[in-house]
Parts: sequence; structure tokens; C-alpha cells
Amino acid sequence: MLQPGRLQKDLERELEFHVRERAEDLRAGGMSADEAARAARQAFGNYTSQVERTRDMDINEGLERLGRNLRLALRGLTKTPAFTLTVVATLAIGIGANSAVFSAIDAILLRPSPFPNSDRLVKLSQKNPKNQDAFVAPPRLEDWNRLNSTFQAITGYYTEDDSEISGDLPEKLTRALVAPRFLQVWGVAPALGRDFTPQEEHFGGPNAVLISDRLWRRRFDGNAAALGKTLRLGNYSYPIVGIMPASFLFPDRTVDFWSPSPMDAPYAQSRETGWFTAFGRMKPGVTLEQARANLDTVQADLGRQFPKTDAHMGVVVKPLKEATVAGVKRSLWMLFGSVSLLLLIACTNIAALLLSRASERRHEISVRFSLGASRASVAMQLLTEVLVLSLAGSLLGLAIAGEAARVFRALAKDLPRVDEIRLDWSIVFYSLACAVAATLLCGLFPALRATRRSLAGSLASAGRSQVSSRNPVQFTLVGVQVALAVMLLAGAGLLLRSFQELGRVSPGFDAEHVLTFHMSSSWGETSDQKVATQRLNRVLDGLRSAPGVAEAAASIGLPGLPTQYAIELNTVEGLAETEPKMIAQSRAVSPGYFATMRIPLLAGETCRDDVNASGVMVNRSFANAYLGGPAAIRRHLTQPGNWPSSEIRGIVGDARESGMDREPSPTVYWCYSALQPGTYFLIRTHGDPTSMAETVRRKIHEIEPRRSVYDLTPLADHIADAYAENRLRTILLAFFALTAVSLACVGLYGTLSYLVSIRQREVGLRLALGALRTQIVRQFLAQGLTVALLGCVAGLALTAVFGRLLAGMLYGVSAWDAMTLGAVVGLVLAVSILASLLPAVRAARLEPMQVLREQ
Repeated sequence: MLQPGRLQKDLERELEFHVRERAEDLRAGGMSADEAARAARQAFGNYTSQVERTRDMDINEGLERLGRNLRLALRGLTKTPAFTLTVVATLAIGIGANSAVFSAIDAILLRPSPFPNSDRLVKLSQKNPKNQDAFVAPPRLEDWNRLNSTFQAITGYYTEDDSEISGDLPEKLTRALVAPRFLQVWGVAPALGRDFTPQEEHFGGPNAVLISDRLWRRRFDGNAAALGKTLRLGNYSYPIVGIMPASFLFPDRTVDFWSPSPMDAPYAQSRETGWFTAFGRMKPGVTLEQARANLDTVQADLGRQFPKTDAHMGVVVKPLKEATVAGVKRSLWMLFGSVSLLLLIACTNIAALLLSRASERRHEISVRFSLGASRASVAMQLLTEVLVLSLAGSLLGLAIAGEAARVFRALAKDLPRVDEIRLDWSIVFYSLACAVAATLLCGLFPALRATRRSLAGSLASAGRSQVSSRNPVQFTLVGVQVALAVMLLAGAGLLLRSFQELGRVSPGFDAEHVLTFHMSSSWGETSDQKVATQRLNRVLDGLRSAPGVAEAAASIGLPGLPTQYAIELNTVEGLAETEPKMIAQSRAVSPGYFATMRIPLLAGETCRDDVNASGVMVNRSFANAYLGGPAAIRRHLTQPGNWPSSEIRGIVGDARESGMDREPSPTVYWCYSALQPGTYFLIRTHGDPTSMAETVRRKIHEIEPRRSVYDLTPLADHIADAYAENRLRTILLAFFALTAVSLACVGLYGTLSYLVSIRQREVGLRLALGALRTQIVRQFLAQGLTVALLGCVAGLALTAVFGRLLAGMLYGVSAWDAMTLGAVVGLVLAVSILASLLPAVRAARLEPMQVLREQ
């Protein structure tokens, strides 16, 4: 296609030629050169108008040519429905899967966070080398906001689950308690109503809440009269002063309403305990490095002012988007690379089919040449056919991509921003771009190859005297498909093996027949530890008395889930200078936790249900690593802050508390039985834990009628959901790999079938001259198997090169696992033999006399 500048020059050159020719005719008639040029110009008419008219004619001719190519393409493709459907289905799988994964990458990784000027939003954490607590203490949060020079504002929040009791039954609502400047940082305003007033943000001030659009529509049917109505939480009423817009996608999407957290409250003055997840909005023009340097300086000044609590404290500043999606970035890009390989395999497969189709159409192409068609016009016609196929495959692929969000939610519902995955115009344009790329990848080489021969050569090839021809290009394309399929299948096999190894580990606890749930509570209830402990023990005693319940316990976290909370400990009795620092995972559990989870007691005794006694349990790894095994019992541990020392009551077995994919590490269990937000209740049942859900609800309502019970889930399901990202990439990669192997085998089958069809005369002659049918089978089978073997070798080489990308995602298996790779090669060779055997047998069953008569 000509560029606009070149087209303009060509038009001007052509028109100048016509004017010059007319002027020469007039000069031959006796005019002078100037008169002839002037007369020629006048006779020609308005020059600019002629240029425009000529350009319009060329454009119309181009459009007519395009329409003619499209009509011919549709007519030709409808005559070969099997070929057309095969190519469209292959492209639909390749483009659809690619667009589906890209829709997830676009929503999660590429699209900006859904807040105004989101590139200026950052997440802030405090970093303490002795206690890796990311939550920020209220005084420190206010100091950062007051003393910095690079942020417009800094705020924070923490959540709790409350029971709203204005209805017939308590309803669980999630509340976010927010520091001042909350809406200023996020850059949003209520859709209806107002922000919190300064009086409402002070301790003892009037109550007020902002509610989410979701709660507004569910509870108040989207009626503006909801403003001024109240939510009843415990003994207090909270007037609704504002309704947040539906577009406000708060980082914690489960939050139903927001209320102020007073920074001047007596309980919020300690610098040693943090509970805020902090965020800041940088000033315009401020870089991330400048903000980090500024907060480091502020924190260093605070360290000199408050040496006891802030001397060793640091600040972590991360962009909001990175903090939200960093954990899944690697998996998503790995899936995108895999699905791009699948699309490449599909294009290679189709290119091989198009080469075979072009060979069958040599006579047709020769006739076109003989009628005066140029090579460019014939190639453009062939490319138009591929474009039609690609667009059809792209449209069908968009239907597949449209279901992507449902697939991702089913396989990994906790994926960040998963609810933002949707089919929009960016995905449509991406799919169309894939169609154009597929057209070039699939059709350009076959089109150029089909039109490179001279007219005589094409006619000779079409003659019946031709016995056979070699087709190295088709076999090369098949080999590429096999190599890429082997690499994908090897990756999927390694992930599957890793998943199997993860399922075989001994967790050190028994997750079967354990039901977990939450009960609504507030942080305000933790001010009286004695009452909170008595309340928790009363609930646990009631649960143990329920029919079908064997044991009951409470824990701040769940075992087997990937959680890390390491702290540095000391002993009252002291440690020698040569002994290592005591770094351990920290867990807060009720005394019945070990019986409920069936973690064995190895020495000593378990904690007692005594609110006045401070006890602690340690696992075997902790006792052996730091305190000489059984000698640990009766030693006293201390932790940073004003915490009292705790006596080690007993030693329990090692359990994978920090994740099923982590070896048990030194762990300390604090015997803490107070009810607080986020507490998990665990009950061991005699039968199916899910069947106990209604019994648990009734029992809790009997004991605590004003509380709601929610998230009743078997512990085994929690553990499975914790590794949903692993499951997602394993299932999708396995699907991509099996599809790739299928396409490679279809390509091998199609190439050999085409080879048999064009070599029928040769096979017939050999059979007529006495060749055995088994020799014919072996010959074609050897060709297919040779291509498959070479493809496997190339695929294993690619696996060795790119296998290290998977190394960090594997557990219990290396990236060069001989058993897995051997199984992959065996599977590919087996299906390759089947794909090659059918055409080989068909060739051997030819009747030589019939073939020779037809040829």
C-alpha cells in the first residue's frame, strides 16, 4: 500500500505527464512553448480539482478491490467448510485464551488503581527489626502527617466485624475505622451527604458513619432518605451522614461502612502498639524517592525524640498498585507468556494447513497468472482469506474471553482486583490486534511461497506426471509446534507434581472434620481483658456441649495458611552471648487449640484456662533450637514492649503453622483467650463439618443473641483457597499445554495426510513393484516420529532455558525433574505415533491399479 506522501507524488507525476504531452502536441501545431504550456493548462482544467478527482478514483478502486477480495474469500472458504471450521476453531482457542489472560493482566496489573491521580497514592508501613509489625501506631501516623513535606495527607484504617441489630436477626457488617483525612487521601467525596466533621473525629464526639453504595442499595433500596437514619451497633446508634459512590473501590472490598477513629482517645496514645494500615497521597511533582527520603528523615528525628520506641523504627513506602498486586504479578505474566506460546502454536498450525491448501490450489493460481494477475494481487487475495478467518476466530474468541472473569473468580476468588476483570473496548481492540497479527503470522509466508513460482513452474507442478515433492517447510512448522508444546507441557507437569508434593506433606495437625467461623466483636470490648476472656470461654464451653462437637478452640490465625509473624524473644533467665537470637513465629491460641487440632503434647502440660496466669507453649523446633529441648519447660519468655513475661508450660509437636509449603519453624503459642475482632473459632466435629453450620448458629444465638456468626468454612477449604493462585496457574497452564499438544498432533496428522495425498502415485508404483504394505506404514510412521523426536529435543532444550522461571513456584520438585520430563516426552511421542499411524495405514491400504488409473 502506498504511503500518503508517495501517493501524492505519483498523482502529481502522472498529471504533469498528461499536461506535458498536450503541450507538445500544441507546439507541433505551431504554438510557442509558453503559449502551448498555457493552453495545455487551460485545457486540463483546475489542477487541484483533477488531483482530488484522481485520488478519489484510486480510493474507490481500492475499496472495490478490497470488496472483491472479500467476496472471493468468503466464496472460497464456504466451499471448504471443514478447513474453514478447523482454522476458525483453532484461532478462537488461541485468540480467546490469549485475550482472556490479557483481560486479567489489564485489570490487575496494567489498569491504574481506581482512584483520582492514583499514581500519587502509596502504602506506608513501619518497619521494626525486632517485631515485623506493618501496622502503624496512631501517634506515629499523626507525626508522619504533621512533620512531612512531601505528602498532601496521610491517613489509615483498621477493620472489625460488627453486628447490626436493628432488624429481626443480627446482621454482620464490616466496619472500617478511619483516621482523619480519610477522604482527602483517597480523593473522593460522598455521592450523597457529607464527610465527617472535626467534632465527630474527636474522642467523645457525636457518632457518624459513611455507608457503602452496596449497603445503601441492599438495606435502603437506594433511597436518598437513608441519610439521617441510623445503624444500631451494640448499645449505640450511628447516624448515616453520607453515602459513598459505587465507583469508590476501597482496598478492602468487604467494608460496609466507615466511622472515625479518634486519634486523641486515651487508648490511642501508645507508640508501641500499631493497628493502622496507612496510606498517603504525595504532593504533585513529588517522586517516590523524594517521599521515601523525606519520611526517613522524619522517622530519624522521631527516633531521637522517642529513643525507646522509635530509635530502630523505619518506614516502608510502596506505590498503592504495587502493594496491591505484587503477589500475583509473576504468575499472571507467566500465564500470559504461556498463552502467547499457545497462540503461536495455533498460528504455526494454521500456516502449515495454509501451505498444504496453497499447494492444492497451484492450478488455480496458475490460471490467475495466465489471465494477467500480478503476484501482489494474488498474494493479497490469499491474505484476505486468512484475515477473514482470523476475524471470525477473533469474534468467537471474544466470547471465550467474556467468560474469563467467571473462570478467574471460580479458580482464585481472592485474586486482587478480580472483580474488575471484564470485557471492554481495550480487550476488543487487543483481540482484533491478535487477529491482524495472526493474519501476518499464519498467512504471509504461505502467500509469498504460493506465489513465488513462475507460471510455467506452477503448471508443471500441477501436471499429473509429477510423482511427488518434498515438504520440509510443513515438517519444520510441525516440529516447532511440538517443541513449544513440550515446553508448555513440561511446565504444567512440574506444577502438577509440585501440587501433588504439597498435598503429601504432613502438616503436623489434622485439618479434617474441623469447622471454622467468625463471631462479630469490636476492639472496644478488648479494653477489659478479664471480661473478654470470660466471654470467649463461655462461648467455647457452649460449643463443646453442642451435639456432634468433639472439641472447640479459638485462634487469632489458622494453621496451614501462608502467614508470617516473626518476633524476637528473650528469656528472663538470660542467654549466653554466643547463643543465637531467639526469632520465632508467634501465634495466639486458646488452651484447647492443641486438642482441637490434634497437635501432640511432647513434654510438660498445656495452658490452663486461668485469666490470672500467663502461660506459653513452644514447639519442638523452638525448644531444640534455643533452649536445649525439654529444659525449656519452666523458662520465662519476654517480648518487645510492656508485655509481662510468660512461663513455658509445655512443648508440642511441630506444625506447619506458616503455610503448607514451608517447613515447620520455631513457633511460640501464647495462651490468649480474649475475644477480639478477627478471632477464628475452630470446632472438631464427629461428622461432616459443613452439616454443623446450623447447629453452631443456634448455639451462638443462644449464648450471644446480639452477635452474628459468619464465614462458616471447613479448615480444609481455607487451606485450599490459600493456594488458589497455585491452582489457577496449574489448571490454566495444564489446559494450555494439552491444547498445544492437541494442535501439534493435528498439525502432524494434517501434514502426513497431505503428504499421502500428493504421493499416491509414488505409493501406488511402489506397491505395484512389490513393496510390502508394512514398509509403507513404517516409512510414513518414521517421518512423523522423526519430526516428533526432534521437536521433543528442542522442547527439552527450551525447558532447560526457561525452567528457572518456574523454580520459585515449585515445591518438592526441581525444574529439571527427570520423571516429569520423561512422562512429558512419552506422552508427546505416544500421541504423535497415533497421529502418524492413521495416515500411514491409509497410505498402505491404497489399491495400486486404481491409483495408477486415476493418476
